[in-house]
Amino acid sequence: MPFLGQDWRSPGWRWVKTEDGWKRCEPFSPALEDGNNQLNDISSTVILTGGDEDEEIYSTEDCEFAAKKRKKDHFRNNTDSQCFYREKWIYVHKESTRERHGYCTLGEAFNRLDFSSAIQDIRRFNYVVKLLQLIAKSQLTSLSGAAQKNYFNILDKIVRKVMEDQYNPRLIKDLLQDLSSTLCILIRGVGKSVLVGNINIWICRLETILLWQQQLKNLQMNKQVNNGLTLSDLPLHMLNNILYRFSDGWDIITLGQVTPTLYMLSEDRQLWKKLCQYHFAEKQFCRHLIPSEKGHIDWKLMYFALQKYYPIKEQYGDTLHFCRHCSILFWKDTGHPCTASDPNTCLMPVSPQHFIDLFKF
Repeated sequence: MPFLGQDWRSPGWRWVKTEDGWKRCEPFSPALEDGNNQLNDISSTVILTGGDEDEEIYSTEDCEFAAKKRKKDHFRNNTDSQCFYREKWIYVHKESTRERHGYCTLGEAFNRLDFSSAIQDIRRFNYVVKLLQLIAKSQLTSLSGAAQKNYFNILDKIVRKVMEDQYNPRLIKDLLQDLSSTLCILIRGVGKSVLVGNINIWICRLETILLWQQQLKNLQMNKQVNNGLTLSDLPLHMLNNILYRFSDGWDIITLGQVTPTLYMLSEDRQLWKKLCQYHFAEKQFCRHLIPSEKGHIDWKLMYFALQKYYPIKEQYGDTLHFCRHCSILFWKDTGHPCTASDPNTCLMPVSPQHFIDLFKF
């Protein structure tokens, strides 16, 4: 006959003998004990003496239930208590072996790699934002519940950083726009797609995203007062060299709005021709020739037209790398314990899209 109910041996409990009888002690986390000592004292002991034993056990079990519920609510509300790994490299295994059971998923890799600290590094910031944007477009529902919570925690830190440092707000606006569009579709089609958690949680997240979008829309750039040299004081050839360093057409247009001189340099046909040749192959822009009124090719319009049909090259200060010999994914500047005789020949840079493709089975 199966035993129904709590085992009398109480595995995992610790019993202490006192003058009033035996007491069962249940360990609680120090963070919870500090704020709720009185309730913990009631719910962590059972006195097995006296004539009203049944009544006492019943009331204590109620207290235990309330304490467990309080602990669960505490961990749900406290984002810092969510334990994610902070690793610089991880082993990517796609199948079970004798040495390893299971495989690494996109959500697991997202939780284990230190993306939360990576956004504080200006070299990795754009990389992480692009990765979050790709996940928002197609891979959000493939993440586990913990990975989705980690996703929005990192997104919250990114928005705070942009609001404080005013760094690249246009990139974050694009991310939030794609994420809000995805959530609107998922919330409308609830039951047809996989959403981890209550629908009200996703509605609250969508409202938070809309609030972030409004805050970024009202963001006012702080005007810096410098008594020294400014960008306008540089010679024309130096300003022209700066423009030629940009790989994004929108950055060139934004810089051209600063001064009339920069606007004149940003409209240079040769500048936009070099940009088209950098991002696209000759066969691609030969199919979409856009002549101007004078019969010349309008390379500026050509760039934005080609951008709709073909992906542009991505540039990042620091990216994740994959070692083909060790099957390890890691940040390049931190390295990894490679066993190859020549580790440099085994390294392969991993773009944000490639990162997602690594975990498609």
